[in-house]
Amino acid sequence: MLHIVDDEEIIRDSLTWLAQSRAIPAIAYAGAAALLAAMEQADPDSFDVDGECILLDVRMPDQSGVALFDTLKSRGITRRRPVIFLTGHGDVPMAVDMLKNGAFDFFEKPFNDNQLMDRVLEALQASREAGEQDAVRTRLEALSSREREVLDLILAGKMNKIIADELGISMRTVEVHRAHIFDKMNVKTAVELARLLK
Repeated sequence: MLHIVDDEEIIRDSLTWLAQSRAIPAIAYAGAAALLAAMEQADPDSFDVDGECILLDVRMPDQSGVALFDTLKSRGITRRRPVIFLTGHGDVPMAVDMLKNGAFDFFEKPFNDNQLMDRVLEALQASREAGEQDAVRTRLEALSSREREVLDLILAGKMNKIIADELGISMRTVEVHRAHIFDKMNVKTAVELARLLK
């Protein structure tokens, strides 16, 4: 999902059309307050599995894009929703500052439509990857400390008997832990587990 934030209706309409022409679902907001309200009403655990990205105008009357970006960043929203700035009044130092501060990219108006949408697609991919990493992290946090120990030894390529000997537990207990780990991590084999955690 592409979130478009611009105070000019004509820009919002044209960016929405542009996104839809590339099969990217988009929602447009007239300013910072509208986006923040939408983000606050959304279920914090809900997230578009295809990724999310925010196209953000720098100069808006209610709150500047830079101030909105700082607010979004302080709330942790930009980690899984990369921000691409748009401006008709940009300069190189402003762009450098925004990129150093964590913005995904910066485009000056008028911009090349294809280059912008290509970058949006890259941001959506980065968003998906961040979401997958968060999901893996959540699954890892669900493991008990003993399951983490067994997991580390599985990843080291050790067999159940060796794991049992190293941890001073029975092979049956290792098998139970192994089954719980695979279940919690949503994998069927040690190879899948290693690939997930590479």
